[in-house]
Amino acid sequence: MLLLRLRWLRAGRISIWDTARTPFRVLPSDLDLLLHMNNGKYLTLMDLGRMDLMVRSGMWAKLSARGWFPVVAGQTITYRKSLNPGQRFDLYTKVLGFDDKWGYVEQTFCVGDTVHAHAIIRSRFLKKTGGSVEHDELEEMVGEFPGHLELPGWLRDWTASTKINDTTFDGATAV
Repeated sequence: MLLLRLRWLRAGRISIWDTARTPFRVLPSDLDLLLHMNNGKYLTLMDLGRMDLMVRSGMWAKLSARGWFPVVAGQTITYRKSLNPGQRFDLYTKVLGFDDKWGYVEQTFCVGDTVHAHAIIRSRFLKKTGGSVEHDELEEMVGEFPGHLELPGWLRDWTASTKINDTTFDGATAV
């Protein structure tokens, strides 16, 4: 996080609709027992990639001024190739679009042109005073959403199929 903060001092400004490139290197503390980057570390770095996009675009300052903050509501990640000790890689982060309730972000881990992992994040903005930020409020803050932000149908299906119903867990059946 400290290195990312230092990067923000010299990195150029971007639009929230641009793709942010955040460089990283696999550190010894990132490794699992098989000596490649631990699957949980990808999720941690994805948080940093989204922060990079929000800070460099000025969106973080606007959110903070209003007492709003983002939360991850769901995510899916596919791993294609390992990231190994000392290896440099880039994390590309971009806003895919919005439906009536959620915002979607795509994040891709690459070494050069080779994709090592790809993720989609479903998010929401909440208010510190309580409740959710509605899309019209968000659009008023950032300006009109670009017309090219068209969500693919499979994202809507994914959202519907991963919804957690209001049920209770019966731990008594656990072995």
